[in-house]
Amino acid sequence: TIEFTCALHATVVKQVCLKNPSSKTLMYNAILVGRDADDFSLPKGNTVTIAPKRQTSITVEFTSRFLRPAEAVLLLVSKTVGGINGATLTFSLKSEVKHIEPADILKCKSPCYEL
Repeated sequence: TIEFTCALHATVVKQVCLKNPSSKTLMYNAILVGRDADDFSLPKGNTVTIAPKRQTSITVEFTSRFLRPAEAVLLLVSKTVGGINGATLTFSLKSEVKHIEPADILKCKSPCYEL
């Protein structure tokens, strides 16, 4: 589970580190699915390539729009490269809004009661 803690309407960026222990290149197609998948994004694109014996990171962004917790799943589906397939990877994405910053403060005067 990857947790995104932020203020309302704030954007949080998290990195997911992927390692390739094999001697072959792995490629993945990243997909965001779930109820709140639209609140999450992959700014560096949906394709991830991991060189042999190396590691790489996927950037996941979340922008909070509601006070309720958002949930989605990051799915990494392997693409065949030279006859090699990696395992399908899934990560649970969850958010929590910790505080609210006012967008603006308005002052107004009006009578409380008129006959």
